[in-house]
Amino acid sequence: MSSLVINVRNQFKGVVEEIIEGSVVTEVDVRTPAGLFTSVITTRSVKSLNLQVGSEVLVLIKSTEVALATF
Repeated sequence: MSSLVINVRNQFKGVVEEIIEGSVVTEVDVRTPAGLFTSVITTRSVKSLNLQVGSEVLVLIKSTEVALATF
């Protein structure tokens, strides 16, 4: 696994718990030790990241935005 350098300090490792897919945007629920986070991202990004229930992801929080990254 390659190392990922990100300037977002609020990072939580978690597992995708639920995906509610829409035609343009998709809700992704991620369970972390800190609790449940929901991210609304483009459906294209969900497919590009190959997100599925059970995928391990990083929840990245900067200001009011919640982003996901695979690792």
